[in-house]
Amino acid sequence: MAKIEDHAVAHVETETGATIAKNTRNALYLFFIYVAFYAGYMLLNALEPEVMAARPFGGLNLALIFGMFLIVLALVLALFYMWLCKGTEQTANRKANS
Repeated sequence: MAKIEDHAVAHVETETGATIAKNTRNALYLFFIYVAFYAGYMLLNALEPEVMAARPFGGLNLALIFGMFLIVLALVLALFYMWLCKGTEQTANRKANS
């Protein structure tokens, strides 16, 4: 009977250096996308606080809306990263089985 540890070791051994490099590169791209949005949020707060105090939708100020957008963006980017990694893992498994 296979143990959980055996499965984990087998999974790690199937990842190639190219797969790890591709996943790392994708992670950095997504990280820099998030950093750009976060930097925009911080710059807008620091340089134009009256813009962030505006209430464009239903009485909520732009700072709150933008902050919630950043939280949702982080979750969406994490899900997208998981999807990208799953795709590279399936491709690597197909190549290993061929």
